[in-house]
Parts: sequence; structure tokens; C-alpha cells
Amino acid sequence: MSKKVVVITGANSGLGLETAKHFLSKNDLVVMAVRDITKGEAAKEELLQLYPDGKIDVLYLDLAKLTTVREFAAAFAKKYKAVDLLINNAGVMIPPYTKTAEGFELQFGANHLGHFALTGLLLPLLEKGEHSRVVTLSSIAHRNGVIDFDNLDGSKGYKPMKFYSQSKLANILFAKGLDELLKQHGCKTISLSAHPGISSTNLFRVGKDKTPWYIKPLMNLFAQSAEKGALPTIMAATDKTLVGGEYIGPDGVGNRKGNPTIEVPHKKVYNKETMEKLWNVSEELTSISFDFQGNTQVTG
Repeated sequence: MSKKVVVITGANSGLGLETAKHFLSKNDLVVMAVRDITKGEAAKEELLQLYPDGKIDVLYLDLAKLTTVREFAAAFAKKYKAVDLLINNAGVMIPPYTKTAEGFELQFGANHLGHFALTGLLLPLLEKGEHSRVVTLSSIAHRNGVIDFDNLDGSKGYKPMKFYSQSKLANILFAKGLDELLKQHGCKTISLSAHPGISSTNLFRVGKDKTPWYIKPLMNLFAQSAEKGALPTIMAATDKTLVGGEYIGPDGVGNRKGNPTIEVPHKKVYNKETMEKLWNVSEELTSISFDFQGNTQVTG
């Protein structure tokens, strides 16, 4: 018998794949929400080599297309009655200036808005889950992030790292704000955020190109493996002492490497005004309104 239903976005590689391995080792059912079905099926076969009795489902989800987020949620609801864990793992890092299908800047659109919409649509099923949690991946890059509400689409100027940091700040603000609202409305689901420190994954590419040869030796010095980088996510998803709202990261210098621990962001990070404005803007842009009563209202 499966213990939990675990949805992991971007589960076909890197941190997502390592996270999937953990839950398969516990006999959980893993739903791989992936943008490329061919790569997802290949990853599934790789995982089944390690866990021949593993329960894996591969479903299409492109976080840069909100129509597919809705389609994923609808398809998922037809197959499953509940979600125990939603791990908002997928991410895009420092691409050339690109827009999503709805015209959002790609990093803000895929990293934040796509996951915001997905979480809202799956919330009724999360509430039906057992000890349900939402874990959203942020990054140490959030420390340099500022939510520029006047230029969210990058039309007034675009710098890849600046917009990546903005999206990762949005991730941590969303996770914290969601947990506060869940508690306020008496929901049983909790929300946490995590980050991998600096991990050697396929995020470290320049656009569509592979990691430059001269970066790889530096990565070996400063980064940890994807397997180690996934541990904060796994802790956030499974540690029974966590109550929601925590931020989990590596315990080493600068939180770049090490073992997972509760990390306390700078006191300026959780700015209430920014958090509330981000939530309202996200609802408006995605046309997803969380009602926290077991029903998600889809408008527009």
C-alpha cells in the first residue's frame, strides 16, 4: 500500500529527481509533474531501475503556461482523491529575456506564479490529505531580491540575476504568507520553504547551453551534490517537529553547503506589506483565488 501521494514539479532531474528517490524509497506514490514528457518517462525508467516496485506517475505541466496548470490540476483530480505533499521544486535560472504564454517575465512567471496557481488549484485535495504540506523551493539568491511591482514583466529593463532573485524572494514570501493564511482559516495543511544552498544541478546553465567548462571546477569547490542539496526539501516535507512557516537550508558557512537545519531569514525579508501586495497581485495575474474552505475559485 502506498503511504503518501507526493507531487513534485520538475521531478525529472536535479533536486526534483533526488527528492523523488527519497519518497520512492518510502513506498510513496510519486507524481512527476514535468514540462517534457519524454524526459519524464526516461527519468521514470531510471527510478524504476533503483526501485522496481516504485509507484510513479508522469503528468504534463508547464509552469510557464497557466492553461496547462489548470489542465494538470483537472487531470490529477480525476485520478487522485487527495494530495499529501506538494513540492514546488521546478525552476528557471538566469535565462535570456523571455516571456511566458501569458506575457509574464519567465522567471517570475514559472518560478512563482505557476506554483502559486498550482497550489491554489490543489489546495482542496491537500486538505483531504494526511498531514499535508506544501514545500516551495527558494534560494539564497532571495537575499538580494526586491519585488519590483512596477516592472514585473521586465518591459522596463531586464537583468537575469536580478529577476531570478526577485522570483526566489517571491517563493519565500508566498510560502510564509500561505502558511499564515492556512493557520488563520483553520486549515490542516501547512506551508514551508526550503533551499538547497549551492548545488550542482542543471540550473547552472547559460540559457539553453550546458554549463561552461570553466565553471565546473568552481562548482566542485563551492557546491554540494544534488543529492545533498535535496535534503532541506526532504526535511521540510517530512520532519514531524516542524509546524509550518519554517525555512530550511544547509547549516554551513553562508548556508551554501551542509546538513539541513531551520534557517532564519533576515528580519526584513518577511515584510507584511510586500507579502500582502504580492499575494494580491498573484491572484490578479493568475485569476486564482484561494478561499481556504476546501474550494478554490477559478475566475476569469
